[in-house]
Order: sequence, then C-alpha cells, then structure tokens
Amino acid sequence: MPQKTLAETLAARETVYVHCGHPVCSKSAQVDIQALIDKLGPDHGAMHWDLVGLFACSDCKVAGRDRRPVFFTVVPDYEGINARRNRDWKPTFDQR
Repeated sequence: MPQKTLAETLAARETVYVHCGHPVCSKSAQVDIQALIDKLGPDHGAMHWDLVGLFACSDCKVAGRDRRPVFFTVVPDYEGINARRNRDWKPTFDQR
C-alpha cells in the first residue's frame, strides 16, 4: 500500500512539478494528476519512487544527453489551507 496515492494528491488539490535532473537542462513541467489517474488508476502511489520511472526529459533525449533521474516538487493548496484555518476566525478588538 503506497504512503500517498494519486487520488489523495488530487483531493488535496496539490500541484506537482517534475524537474529534469541534468545540470545542463533543468527543465520543469507541471504534472497533470488527473491524466496520471486516468492512465495508472487512483490507487497508484504518488511518492517519488512511485513516479520516478514514469518520467524522462524529452529535451535531453532530443539533444542526445544521458538520462538523469527526475525529481519532484509538491506545492500544497495554500489557499485552501488558509481558508479552512481562518473559517472560524473573528476579529476581536480589545479596549485599552
């Protein structure tokens, strides 16, 4: 059982970017989580080792560079987190 699934990543509204590990390239692109779910299923793992074999840099392939491992950046849904955190917040004005 994976630590985190693609369905959980989508439900959390997280944004995932994949980055080329070649120092000459360093290309990055946003990952379409829904497309991955359609291809791999919602229960497929969403952690690094679950996804790393699925991605390769097309620019490096065209340029004839050696294949380097990719890495990922996950950006949480900060707007949603702040909205939930501040949902019950009410200003208080203390009289001094």
